Amino acid sequence: MILPCLYVAETADMGRGVFTNRKITAGEVVEISPVIVLTAEERKLIDQTLLHDYIFEWGEDRTLCAVALGYVSIYNHSYESNCEYEMDYAQRTMQIKAVRDIEEGEELLINYNGDWDNDTPLWFEAR
Repeated sequence: MILPCLYVAETADMGRGVFTNRKITAGEVVEISPVIVLTAEERKLIDQTLLHDYIFEWGEDRTLCAVALGYVSIYNHSYESNCEYEMDYAQRTMQIKAVRDIEEGEELLINYNGDWDNDTPLWFEAR
């Protein structure tokens, strides 16, 4: 499920991103997407490719990884994100939910650390 108001467009400095063409209210689920779960051995191969930048650590012990379908892998990072993501390991899905009101035309952003308010430095230099 992807809200019909979402669209992908170029950003000023982070490549493509996910935007909305209507106001989204805090708490609203904007996307629920299936994921493809890969083993630790498969991750070693993925880590050698560009796809490494688009996977999520997966599982309670984070030894697996997942490729999210839908728009999930296109959401850009912000330490002041307006959305958060939640992983459902049993259903093999990821859900994106607004943590505050988001205005029409605004980019939807997630915190790559997992928790929307986690300011731990990332493994790459965030813009």
